[in-house]
Formats: sequence, structure tokens, C-alpha cells
Amino acid sequence: MSQSIGLVSILVRDYDEAIAFYVGVLGFTLIEDTPIPKQGKRWVVVGPKGNSGAQILLAKASSDQQIALIGNQTGGRVFLFLYTADFERDYAEYQSRGVKFVRGKVQEPYGTVAVFLDLYGNQCPDGHSKCSTYGQSNCSTPVTVN
Repeated sequence: MSQSIGLVSILVRDYDEAIAFYVGVLGFTLIEDTPIPKQGKRWVVVGPKGNSGAQILLAKASSDQQIALIGNQTGGRVFLFLYTADFERDYAEYQSRGVKFVRGKVQEPYGTVAVFLDLYGNQCPDGHSKCSTYGQSNCSTPVTVN
């Protein structure tokens, strides 16, 4: 049986502000933005440029319970691991775009990593990995995969 993860959803306060961050600040591609009038929603999907793997579904919170979880969907743990072919380039680019890093660049046994926050406070690592497999967690600086 062949399976893969296609989408990971993240609760957002507003579709357009989330698109502005993920596309405008992080440089992701807006893959789909389709209104779903019967549900009063939009199907908004973004992903890193050149990505052929999992993508992010930006899901607007629609209840008080969901609103309370915006920015803390993983209980303070890292939400996504973002890999890159050029850590130094992307780290510098994110810094120049005002991305808030909560943990600066460090060398770990699995690669170089830094942790940044998305616009709601979810942690994301960006880094360069020595591994040939991908990990998932909150956001971090791009990881370079050899």
C-alpha cells in the first residue's frame, strides 16, 4: 500500500492575513484558493516553492474552541519542519523579511536548524538536514537535505 500525507491543516484567524504571511513573507506558493459558499469557507492551500510533498491547508477557525487554539495547535511544540537546499540564503532572507526567530541558528547532530514563529506564534524550524528522510514538527528555518 502506497500512502503519503497530502495536507496538514493549520487554524488561522483570517485567510488573507495568513496568505500574506505564508506567501508574502515566507515565499510559499498559493496553490489553491477556492470559495466554498455552502459552508461559508474557502479551501486555501499553500506550500513551499518547488514542493512536491505535503502542503498546508489554511483553515479559518469557526468556533470559540478553534479560535482559542490559533497559535498553539501543537501545545508549544514545533509545528512543521521546513527543509531547504540553501539554509544560509533562506535564513538571511527570512531575517530580512522580519520573521521572528525564537531560537537562532545551531548545529545539531541531524543538521543546522533555527526556529521561527508564524504570524500566530506556532513554532517552525528551518534547517539543513544530514538525513535522507524528512521529519515534521513546528516551523523552523529551512533544513537542507543532502
